[in-house]
Amino acid sequence: MVRDTHTTASPPATSVLDWLLDSDPSIRWQVLQDLADVDDIASERGRVADEGWGRRLLYEQRPDGQWGDGEAHPFWWTNLYTLLYLRDLGVDPESDRTRHAIELVHSSVTWGPWHGDSPFFEGEEEPCINGRVVALGAYFGKPSLRLVDLLLSEQLGDGGWNCEAHRGSVRSSFHTTICVLEGLLAHEQSIGGDPVVREARERGEEYLLERRLLRRLSTGGIIDEGWRHLAFPPLWRYDVLRGLEYAVTAGFKDDPRLAEAIDTVESRQLPDGRWRLDVRHKDTLYEEIAGAPGEPNRWITLRALRALRRLRQ
Repeated sequence: MVRDTHTTASPPATSVLDWLLDSDPSIRWQVLQDLADVDDIASERGRVADEGWGRRLLYEQRPDGQWGDGEAHPFWWTNLYTLLYLRDLGVDPESDRTRHAIELVHSSVTWGPWHGDSPFFEGEEEPCINGRVVALGAYFGKPSLRLVDLLLSEQLGDGGWNCEAHRGSVRSSFHTTICVLEGLLAHEQSIGGDPVVREARERGEEYLLERRLLRRLSTGGIIDEGWRHLAFPPLWRYDVLRGLEYAVTAGFKDDPRLAEAIDTVESRQLPDGRWRLDVRHKDTLYEEIAGAPGEPNRWITLRALRALRRLRQ
């Protein structure tokens, strides 16, 4: 039986909000905006580029625009996932420090000779990567219409996407599909709606929704039990919180097919109102930002509370 999708979760206790606020500016400003309904958050958000984690990431950029040393991880990995961290931190894309960093990426960083030295914001070949690049381009003001068109041309018959399509796969992957959908939605929100992009996005959304965000269409079985375990950062991987966040952002909060995903996220909540970091994926950068697996985690708690709250609104 499918129940009403409106969550029964209670609003966060003051102690949980206090715990969330006792943290980095990148978390504080999002808590103030999304959980505490504070209207004027510009000054708090402005601190992200100048203090704490945001400052560290911006200052660790190399003179050539890249991050890392190319040894522990390839440059493409450190560049992509550092920029995704900055987006998740909510750094103001219009701040001077951020604009300097992004202009350096735009003018200097490529995907390397394996991808024809394609400029960073023009992406490479894999849709799971290119979806993330489209999302970054939308956030930081460097959109690529060519890259969006490439993603649209790679949509599979079942509505989703798969990085293995070039090897002959005709079935979509949740991992690739969520990466592409996040990019297309961010692109539309940034530069305005496009009926062709919207139609492709809606087909991709239906691919996830008709599978209840975690089940096989053929058998109804859970595709991967690991998707019930919540990760930050998700990297290229899917999990049920990531799927639920996307669905809510895209306006599907009243769709009854979200019910099991909502139940799953609510079931992970601890008695004290917080959520643990269930998974920290291999090759996660800046582990101190992500947090320790198995411990109560501010990122997961913020993301879960925000998604569930939007379902009540």
